[in-house]
Amino acid sequence: MRDGSKSWHVYLTARKNEETMEKTTLLCFPFAGGNRYSYRKYEENAPPFLEIVTMEYPGRGSRYHEPLRFDMQSLVDDLYIRIRDRIRQGNYAFYGHSMGGLVGFLLARKIEANKEPAPRHLFVTGSNSPSSGSDDIKRHLLTKDEFIEELRRLKGCPDEVLDDTGLIEHYEPIIRADFKASEEFVYKRSQPLGIPITVITGTREKMKTEEVRLWQTETTAAVDFRLLPGDHFFISKYYNIIIEIIVKKIFKN
Repeated sequence: MRDGSKSWHVYLTARKNEETMEKTTLLCFPFAGGNRYSYRKYEENAPPFLEIVTMEYPGRGSRYHEPLRFDMQSLVDDLYIRIRDRIRQGNYAFYGHSMGGLVGFLLARKIEANKEPAPRHLFVTGSNSPSSGSDDIKRHLLTKDEFIEELRRLKGCPDEVLDDTGLIEHYEPIIRADFKASEEFVYKRSQPLGIPITVITGTREKMKTEEVRLWQTETTAAVDFRLLPGDHFFISKYYNIIIEIIVKKIFKN
């Protein structure tokens, strides 16, 4: 598995000079508890013609003094306002992991409903289809000890944070807010999107194949389903493979 090579470069060299490539913006949406640094490895390893911009949710990082959002619609409305000027320029795509996949989908739905220029592609990793609902665990309702153990199990939060009383006091309400927003999301059937979707899941994720496959009902275009080795945060190891997939999909013509 080529987890450390920039194989996108080999692919594009065989096609055309990368200097002639029109720059495309990839707007990225973090997972629960994430921030604008969640895709730093992607930013560092992406080709120069793929501009990666990771969105910052309210209540963290540069937006720390803004109130947290506890429902998905409020979060999507906030992000839509922030990206509206950028998407009107066209030539962009979406990528989101886990909760970020749902955010990207709902934003794409809002954009198409408002007849704005749609993203060229929606990339989703580690996320069930929106219509399948969240799993039975309501993480935002767990006790503090249970909550910390659940974060350890998911392997998305470093032990240095979970073992540091001060750090976990800071991050716990942020992660709980994100879990609440995604776990209480109520799916409503709407007009399918008209854009292609690529869905990548880990081989050890606790997802039912039939529920992941329901992504195909969310668009009239093709959905490409792929598997990579690992648990929920396989994206941390296989970032170059995911970048390669994104580049091939966006620049396939």
